[in-house]
Amino acid sequence: MPSRKKTSMFGSAFGSCVCSFVLVCVVLGTQQWVSSQVRFARTNTSVTISLDYGLFQGTCGQFVEAGLQVSQKAFQVADSLSSTKTRGTNVAIIVILVLSLLTALLSSGFTCTNTVSNPYQTFLGPIGVYTWNSVCGILILLAMILFPVNIEAHGLSEELAQACSTSLQRHISSKHSYGYSYWLMLLILLLNIASAIIIYFYDHARYSKKKEHERPIENAPKDVILF
Repeated sequence: MPSRKKTSMFGSAFGSCVCSFVLVCVVLGTQQWVSSQVRFARTNTSVTISLDYGLFQGTCGQFVEAGLQVSQKAFQVADSLSSTKTRGTNVAIIVILVLSLLTALLSSGFTCTNTVSNPYQTFLGPIGVYTWNSVCGILILLAMILFPVNIEAHGLSEELAQACSTSLQRHISSKHSYGYSYWLMLLILLLNIASAIIIYFYDHARYSKKKEHERPIENAPKDVILF
């Protein structure tokens, strides 16, 4: 059976890993990733397309120059994308988040195993927790980078706005505001770091205690050496 200290520390890490798993599910399932205001020129007037969307679906509203709302509707992101760059990047982000979901689940399993038992295999111990937490953190960081790249560099919002309305002639300006679904990934990253830090302190304390029990013979009392 594991010691009380190991149970408490791995239990805390387990809680962090479970929270990471739940938050990845929330990030995938919600559409509050970004809100965009995309302005286009139209004959004798200008039109602003308001977008709120995530990886799978969103809503768009059309406003004329005077501020009158003309229409608002829901749309599927995949069906509205025609560019290879925007579609490919969006699919890549989804795949990355699904992989991070699996690594968060594995990390939860490893920490839970160490909470209730002492695994014989080295990889099932702290090394495995470090590995899966690191992989999950790297995947989340990659998703956080790719999504703004898809918006700023590939023009994701402009493409979705054009799919939501017709007769749009010339793009004038765009404003983007990232929502809570996007910023939750930062919290997931912090939780992964917290889990790794907890296990590091446990592993370091265990290593220091082991070294104390393996003191060199030079530090032993002289009468013990003579005996």
